[in-house]
Amino acid sequence: MAAHEILAATNAVVTLDVAIPGIVWPWLVTVNMWAKSIGTGIIFMLFMLQRTHPDSVKNMRLTTAIVAFVFINIFLLFTLADLHQPFRMWHIFVYPHWTSAIAVGSFMASAFLGLLAFLILLAWQKKDDTFDKVLLWTTLLAIPVTLYTAALMAQCTARELWQMPTESAQMMLAALLAGSAFMILVGGNKLSYEAKKSLGVVLGLSALMAFIIYMSEYVFGPMKAEEVAAVMEYIKGDGEYRIMFWLGQWIAYLLPMLFILLSRSSKSESILKLAAVLALVGLAIVKHVWLIIPQLLPMS
Repeated sequence: MAAHEILAATNAVVTLDVAIPGIVWPWLVTVNMWAKSIGTGIIFMLFMLQRTHPDSVKNMRLTTAIVAFVFINIFLLFTLADLHQPFRMWHIFVYPHWTSAIAVGSFMASAFLGLLAFLILLAWQKKDDTFDKVLLWTTLLAIPVTLYTAALMAQCTARELWQMPTESAQMMLAALLAGSAFMILVGGNKLSYEAKKSLGVVLGLSALMAFIIYMSEYVFGPMKAEEVAAVMEYIKGDGEYRIMFWLGQWIAYLLPMLFILLSRSSKSESILKLAAVLALVGLAIVKHVWLIIPQLLPMS
């Protein structure tokens, strides 16, 4: 063996030789996903209302853009806080690896944040026509920004519960749920009753579809893989996350659907706002449970 080969062998460094135990993605990631759902979802709702109820949202351009900007910054802040080496974050932009969902997502989220800042400027200057044109591209970019977390979770190949197709649907539904709920609360008296009814429909249908997917995973997921069956034990029977899981399902999905039906029959905006508040609170609970339970299963 050559001398340089011997030297290289003696200087070998072992970086990881066992699986990392415990929770790697804590509550910081829950806040990350929750804030991202609001930041992208409220842009979806502004785009929808501008095409269905333009007179109702003509004075909400600035407010909506600011809300989206704030929550996307919260999303990025908690993403940075969760990094093991946050001060090396600049490496992502200087030495990007395009096969990594984190790298691709960082560029998309930064571009999205830049467009939101531009929208705030346009709304402040009351350049409504230009605002609406930029809003179209911002809405299109909001789609992959919303979905990128699903891609990141799907790259965890040892976590069968986080499948890309299912998680993609849940991320989009979370954005529609959170966006419609927050728009109902932010809109207040600025939105017409018809606009609020449309937001209530989006909120109710998003809650229904998300609930159906979760129940499908709950019932049929264990048939897919032994790992999924083991993970589901944390939310079934005497599982330690059983109460939190069902609490989240009721608060995020079932109760908002019920209150939306009641608000439509009674034309009560107070009940609709209650449904929106519950949806936002419950979404955080649901996301946290689904994030934590796969990480509780030992990989060795």
